Amino acid sequence: QVQLAESGGGLVQPGGSLRLSCAASGRTFSTYAMGWFRQAPGKEREFVAAINWSGSNTYIADSVKGRFTISRDATKNTSYLQMNSLKPEDTAVYYCAARPTALTTIRISVTDYNYWGQGTQVTVSS
Repeated sequence: QVQLAESGGGLVQPGGSLRLSCAASGRTFSTYAMGWFRQAPGKEREFVAAINWSGSNTYIADSVKGRFTISRDATKNTSYLQMNSLKPEDTAVYYCAARPTALTTIRISVTDYNYWGQGTQVTVSS
């Protein structure tokens, strides 16, 4: 069992930056791929970014490519989502997720992930 807790959300002006953190506890964090998803009001949860267990492979959704990056620190059992040049359309609840795997392949479907955090609100507004 893995427990995930997101932090770092908040209100930011367009063009600003935020860094979200996802702290994991429970079973061995190093053998889990991590993903970030977001859900805006009235919309389905969508993929944002993912990183494999070793950090050697990442995948970023086209909608945020060039603005968002994902990373992980195994020593801190934490995954990060760095968000730059934020736009109003990035407003959503952001969730981190984990899936137990030692494979390099990145998965981008909600159903591929076994464990989820509670989410953190990101609001981009002037």
